[in-house]
Amino acid sequence: MIRLALTTLRFRAGASAAMLVAVLIGTALLVASGGLFETAIRLNADAQRLGGAPIVVTGPAGFKLPGQGGQRAAYAERSRVDPAVAARLAGTPGVAAAVPDVSFAAVPVVDGRPAGDAVLAGHDWASASLTPYALRGGAEPSGPGQVVVDAATARRLSVRLGGRIRIAVAGVPETFTVTGVAVPARHVDAPAYFFSGADVRRFLPQGAQADAIGIRLRPGVRVDDVAAAVSARLPSELKVRTGSDRGAAEFTGIDGARLPLILLAAIFGGMVLVVMALVVSATISLSVRQRRRELALLRASGATPRQVHRMVVAETMIVAVLAVVAGLALGRQAGDWIFAATTGQGAIPAALDFQSGILPPAAAALAALLSAGIAAGFAARPAARTRPIQAIAEAALPPVAVTPIRRLLAAVFAAGTVALAVTTIFMGPETASAVGGPAVLTGSIAVALFGPELLHLLAGRTADLVERVGGYLGALAAINLRARAGQFAAVLTPVTLGVAIALGNVYSATTTQHAAEDGYLHQFKADVVVTSSVGGVAPALVDRISRTDGVAAASALVTSHGWIEQPYDGKGTDPSTLFGVGSQDTEPVLTAPVASGTMRNFTGDVAALPEPTARRLHISVGRQIVMRLGDGARTPVRVVALLRDSSDYAGVVLPVGLLAAHTTAALPTHVLVRAEPGHDASSVRKAVQAQVGAWPGVTVGDDGVLASTVEQGLDIQSWINYLIAFLAIAYAAIAAINTLAVAVLSRRRELAAQRLAGATRRQVRGMLLIESTVLAGISLVLGTVIAGFTVLPMAIASGSLLPSGPVGVFLGVTAAVFLIVVPVTALAARTVLRPRAVDVIASGAA
Repeated sequence: MIRLALTTLRFRAGASAAMLVAVLIGTALLVASGGLFETAIRLNADAQRLGGAPIVVTGPAGFKLPGQGGQRAAYAERSRVDPAVAARLAGTPGVAAAVPDVSFAAVPVVDGRPAGDAVLAGHDWASASLTPYALRGGAEPSGPGQVVVDAATARRLSVRLGGRIRIAVAGVPETFTVTGVAVPARHVDAPAYFFSGADVRRFLPQGAQADAIGIRLRPGVRVDDVAAAVSARLPSELKVRTGSDRGAAEFTGIDGARLPLILLAAIFGGMVLVVMALVVSATISLSVRQRRRELALLRASGATPRQVHRMVVAETMIVAVLAVVAGLALGRQAGDWIFAATTGQGAIPAALDFQSGILPPAAAALAALLSAGIAAGFAARPAARTRPIQAIAEAALPPVAVTPIRRLLAAVFAAGTVALAVTTIFMGPETASAVGGPAVLTGSIAVALFGPELLHLLAGRTADLVERVGGYLGALAAINLRARAGQFAAVLTPVTLGVAIALGNVYSATTTQHAAEDGYLHQFKADVVVTSSVGGVAPALVDRISRTDGVAAASALVTSHGWIEQPYDGKGTDPSTLFGVGSQDTEPVLTAPVASGTMRNFTGDVAALPEPTARRLHISVGRQIVMRLGDGARTPVRVVALLRDSSDYAGVVLPVGLLAAHTTAALPTHVLVRAEPGHDASSVRKAVQAQVGAWPGVTVGDDGVLASTVEQGLDIQSWINYLIAFLAIAYAAIAAINTLAVAVLSRRRELAAQRLAGATRRQVRGMLLIESTVLAGISLVLGTVIAGFTVLPMAIASGSLLPSGPVGVFLGVTAAVFLIVVPVTALAARTVLRPRAVDVIASGAA
């Protein structure tokens, strides 16, 4: 059977090549998605500045969700640890030193402007031993106003020993004396500025905790043994990190990258698997339909249905094995490219190491081979079971009707698509995107299963229009589309799938982004917005702005994420948004009216809750609740106000001083300014600009500054959707090109007969182009309808009747469909029409 399969493959090069490409690319993309999943599980990031500490102790890796069996949700901010823990660990056997490490905003200022992008570059000189850094010249900082800079910064800024350097520390520009230049013992990407202990205590808030505690070991001890001893002396919530796990203590966002990576790997891998299964199934079905006469002759010559079935499956698996081997070789490179593209956009931290061991290739190979084998098995069943005489008759006019099982499955997937769409309407915007997204795949599967009959129906409905536009060639094209609907369905499937994924993913992202932006911005009202690029806004700057002429109120703003722990809000891995604002005594910056309580003198350990949240948790004004903030701090607060805000994006409001201290930078990000009645916003903006002009990195603008900040964060989240859409579209486009070319080339004998009957090459070419144009139009309509089952319910869930997004995306997808289908048809037609018609007939070509 294998020998016979190898022999027949020699004469089916076109279909074999199409399937080879589909499985090869699918396998490579599956390996890539598997590597992303392994990266999410391991979260390895090599330590740099903390690389000299074999053991690093940090705060909890995430919030232990109540009633979730130990499941943890990553914190939005860097979790911290009490520096007093270092003294407790210093006496552990094998420990040479336990050094607390802190990082705070420190950016050099040159000519009044920030001279660097890395803001969390300030450290205590004591933590230099954790790299370690060695002084190349000068001395360590011993008192206030002294700093040691790293050698790379000294070269970049032309800093000399004893010279003066201006650095914005915690948002405040100060001048320091350079007492030394330090060289790291290993490669460190980020700059480092080391200050004296006295200055560090002055920069940090009172009672500030350490980012981590680095532990240096005595010679000859084993890291694992000391790590176990250290862990035994610590509370269970603290995290002991060794090896590549230490990078999470140094680089922010490592622990929080697990969920986005898992979602990217799962969504992308599932989508690729579905696309590959549909494309391979369509390609095999096309090949089997073209071979009905051949397979019937095999049956007539004595082959059993089982033998025919085994031969078709064997042919498919031979090609699939070759494709999988090549795909495995390309998988690592594809994974590296996707990972680099994702980190380059800031969707995940660049410090993460991409991991792809033996499991992703093995799983990808198994999935690809199973997909090809199952698709071949189902495609070969009708041909193997058909009686020889019936198969010979059907070879001349292939059947359009699909099997009852296939029709039933199509109905099930279609019903599932409708159910997902209806369910999505009644969900919040954030949940809707996760629930409604699979409707693109279920709808595409339904179209693929019901494709021949659906194409036959739609081609019949459009026949009159095609004939009026295309004349007699259009009439012939319409007849061919209906008669060969089973063959053309193999082309319909990948094109429809590509359109559905493109429109569904892109417009889902733009709709969600628009809803999130409106939901966020509608909660604030500001005539002037001030922001800073040096790590945050210092309290002194807020005071200065508030004393500016024409300013009625100036409120700092900081945003984070966290949970109401007692009573538990049930948010799980999707924490609530936390807003930190100043007191709303005069002109409030919050637009939500106060339903009960007050936000005057909004300071200390207090909170304001959206009224729906308070009602759901049975919380009233005056009640004490416990907040789990973004850095893991468990903070009791008293509810002083309930806000009448039913928006899906309404968050818990806390005093800016309370919330900012529990963020990674420990500083507010914006200042929202309200103008006094009778003062023009532009004049107030100019007055504020004059007051803060001497502060480096400070930007003064209107509320568009706040909008652009929100858009940047949402753009990063949307990048994953765009990446998935691009890769899936590219894959579907390649599959469509291969399948379409095979479909046209397989009609050599039919087209030659038309030419012998009197048709010219130009007329045959025109007929083929009309066929492909109609097929592209039907695919575009079906793909748009499928995408509508995802996008429209999401828009309704977000409070709009129509999705948001540029019309250019739809026009671009439309152009891409026709640019894929029409030129490929033209090239294939040119190839198939080049030989003389009589030679084609004489050769017996299919």
